Amino acid sequence: MSTTSSRITAVFAATLVAAATSMAGAAEPVKLRWASDHPGPPHPAGIAEVYFAEQVEKKIPGSKVQIFWAKSLYTIPQGVKALTQGNLEVLTGQFGKTSSVEPLANVVLGAGKLSTVGAIDSVQKTKTFQDLAAHFDKVHDIKFMGAGHMSMYMGAGAVEGRLIEPSDFAGKKMRSMGPAENALLGALGANPQAMSFGDVPPALQTGVIDGLLTSLGGFNATKEQAPYFTVAGLNGIVGDYYWFGVSNRWWSRLSKEQQDALTDIFENDFIPFQRAVNYCADKRTLEKFITTDKSAPGIYVMTPEESAKIKKAEGGATNEWIKSKVNDVGDKLTDQFTAEAQEMVAANPPGSSALEKTNCADYEKYFAMYAKGTELHKAKNRK
Repeated sequence: MSTTSSRITAVFAATLVAAATSMAGAAEPVKLRWASDHPGPPHPAGIAEVYFAEQVEKKIPGSKVQIFWAKSLYTIPQGVKALTQGNLEVLTGQFGKTSSVEPLANVVLGAGKLSTVGAIDSVQKTKTFQDLAAHFDKVHDIKFMGAGHMSMYMGAGAVEGRLIEPSDFAGKKMRSMGPAENALLGALGANPQAMSFGDVPPALQTGVIDGLLTSLGGFNATKEQAPYFTVAGLNGIVGDYYWFGVSNRWWSRLSKEQQDALTDIFENDFIPFQRAVNYCADKRTLEKFITTDKSAPGIYVMTPEESAKIKKAEGGATNEWIKSKVNDVGDKLTDQFTAEAQEMVAANPPGSSALEKTNCADYEKYFAMYAKGTELHKAKNRK
């Protein structure tokens, strides 16, 4: 055989080996359903989940991701059970709403605990989160893929007048998102009324409630009925933290290549995008509606001195309520997270977080995209 022929043969053989290796390492297509209780696009959390689906379908060709928003498949408690049973693949689980099926999920709740951007963005790094992940894996057969957050500016909206001083809440009928927030409102002298967000606009309009606890996105949807929105600093009312979990029954049936590919998408694509797009959604809403005039409609952000009064009036009521709902393990986790939150705030002062350096101009295309009916229609067709 000539030298040239030998070289050609060697190159051909090497090509076949490389191709075989590539095929062996390539993940087979996956099919999964993702359930959540929040709306789809243009809600930033919905945008992030569409982004996840696009990454999966691009990086694992032939895959199909179906997303079910706004409880259209399961509520969060139902979704937890479905993950355990292997009847659902992925869930966006909000900690407070998870607590009806797992009381320990309450332990990361509480007003004013994580009060800087960097601290909020570090919830996944806490030992408490890791302890909860281990608990969910053992007890519920759910694997946590990470944590995220929605609005950092949870606040209080009012129909008439602005709620700033603790005394402003006294006697007011306030919509609450859940029992943990009831403890805060009760400590402020308000009359909490837990209700789903869909019932809020008519309740405000008819006087059933005087105000509401919600996010900036919620303010955007109710600003006509409750135009006076007050934010008690970052997470001054409550933290809106989310866990992203998969069913172990489903996960265990995937190949290592599929697991590695999905883990990479979760950790390096979806979760960073989810945090950034929610942060930028907050920023653009604040820029549009913020006011320094307490008597004018819009979003007023309390001074540190003003928000400190709310925290003082709360007086640990949320932690007391949490401890009344959990066992001794929950008691310890509640105290542990409270201490970790203080450490996280000290370690992440305002302006120090990489998230605060996000160029939100890079995310405007996503908000613009879903402001158009055609892209929103495509997103809806993911169900």
